[in-house]
Amino acid sequence: MRVTMASPRAAGAEIWELRLYVADRSPNCLLALANLEDACEKYLAGRYQLEVVDLQKDPRRAADDQILAVPTLVRRLPEPVRKVVGDLSDTDRLLAGLQLRRIDGAT
Repeated sequence: MRVTMASPRAAGAEIWELRLYVADRSPNCLLALANLEDACEKYLAGRYQLEVVDLQKDPRRAADDQILAVPTLVRRLPEPVRKVVGDLSDTDRLLAGLQLRRIDGAT
């Protein structure tokens, strides 16, 4: 089963396509989703599209992005494709993995 959430498009802004692979409602996967949603609203507000793929319900989708562990976040656009594995609680690691810059004064 796929759940697609979209953020409203900001005028003229590049849209980031993100895909989060999870395994049902495991604690780490739920934490990764919450952390990702927080980061997206803070750093990509109005400029992202997030697809959540539950590999318990659709295991064949793992081959799409060569997923070996969950939770795994895949940035499909902008290119190049980037991956971050884990619960995404380390904001610096998440931002580095997505190649985003921290907002001054943000924690």
